[in-house]
Amino acid sequence: MDTSSSASLITLLAIGESKVYVQLILALTLGVLIGLERTLAGKMAGLRTYGLVSMAACLLILTDRAAAGSVATSGLMYDASRMAPGIMTAIGFLCAGLIILRNEHLLGVTSAAGLFMAGAVGIAVGFELYELATFTTFLTLFVFTALWFLEHKLLPPGYSKPGDGPKVG
Repeated sequence: MDTSSSASLITLLAIGESKVYVQLILALTLGVLIGLERTLAGKMAGLRTYGLVSMAACLLILTDRAAAGSVATSGLMYDASRMAPGIMTAIGFLCAGLIILRNEHLLGVTSAAGLFMAGAVGIAVGFELYELATFTTFLTLFVFTALWFLEHKLLPPGYSKPGDGPKVG
């Protein structure tokens, strides 16, 4: 790293440093809230997984924004719009690992969708969309809890046991 690159990196870190820490803590907290429900429901992924995915998504957006600012001052071309879709693609691979087919039933689909949401929440925090990220977290919790109860009240007995997904085939 040459001297000018080092100086611009130090400048980027110094600008709004405490704000960046608050963003990471918020992303972690919102992810942990989503993961807490999954943990209490006895699901495969929980507090740590959801918190880490949300925080990682936020960190990558913050890093991308810092890099875009650094590159912009150097006159080089940089497309910062590619990071968020790349993050969601990576999270999609994690989500695919949560989905299991057992005895003609899909398991883990809702947990995978929740993990995907945790990543999206982290991205929103990284872009400073705090109200949107918080509101979306509570909507996700609503889906996990209130809609679960509604689904189990409306479906006929024996349609699916708790933990079973829809029958495949």
